Amino acid sequence: MNLFTGSGVALVTPFKDGSVNYEKLEQLLDWHLEESTDAIVVTGTTGEASTLTDEEHKAVIKFTVEKINKRIPVIAGTGSNCTSHAIEMSQYAQKVGVDGLLLITPYYNKTTQKGLIAHFHAIADVVSIPIILYNVPGRTGVNILPKTLEILSKHPNIKGIKEASGDISQVAEMIRIVPNDFYVYSGNDDMVVPLLSLGGHGVISVVANIAPKDTHLMVDYFMKKDIEKARNLQLQMKPLIDALFIEVNPIPIKTAMNLLGFEVGPLRLPLVDMDEDHLSILKQRMKEYELLK
Repeated sequence: MNLFTGSGVALVTPFKDGSVNYEKLEQLLDWHLEESTDAIVVTGTTGEASTLTDEEHKAVIKFTVEKINKRIPVIAGTGSNCTSHAIEMSQYAQKVGVDGLLLITPYYNKTTQKGLIAHFHAIADVVSIPIILYNVPGRTGVNILPKTLEILSKHPNIKGIKEASGDISQVAEMIRIVPNDFYVYSGNDDMVVPLLSLGGHGVISVVANIAPKDTHLMVDYFMKKDIEKARNLQLQMKPLIDALFIEVNPIPIKTAMNLLGFEVGPLRLPLVDMDEDHLSILKQRMKEYELLK
């Protein structure tokens, strides 16, 4: 099966009274369908998966699959720094009908490049749906090197990567050496058009939580060879994107959604409310983008 091209939203997980707010989650999913989002990515970093219990994690995946009902692809974050746990979560996600898996590199215990290959192969060997690797060394402390990706890309179930190293030279080398049918997505909202220009396929986006149509259009314009419109949108969105990463994700995006009336609830500890100075900057950038009055 092919993966998506375009904008996949790295969806927040809404909370209420200490639990997942499924009524709000359904509203968010319906809204993204209306706003032309190309894929839903749940239980990732932005979805605060690290503070979900296994029961919550599984329930959010199952709920999303059932509500989307194959209208657009659903990608589930099922990675872990424990290979056996990642296998368990990935097999569960496949069983309930996700279209693909997002697997972060092992964090804290880290591992070597050899270990990365063994870890991802162990998971890929026991599922039969497409896997997107997630490379975000700023969070995990480990970087998938291009030569390692070249080896991993030969596995029939490893079909893409969300690249969030911020190193455009590394991205270029990755795209140069992987197969033509291997999907490369930007994991940085401020580098979507540069990545597309090298042969990428889209973005797994944080800003799409509040500007889904523009994020979709940025990729769509590029794919239709209207490079100027794509470039202009990228540059227009950059101050807003910068503000959404002024503190660790997903603190600013969840704050922004609540400011816009989405009522997605609080963050879970250890994440806390934004610093007031940073909040003022976020509000100003949202006003400049005409999201807030």
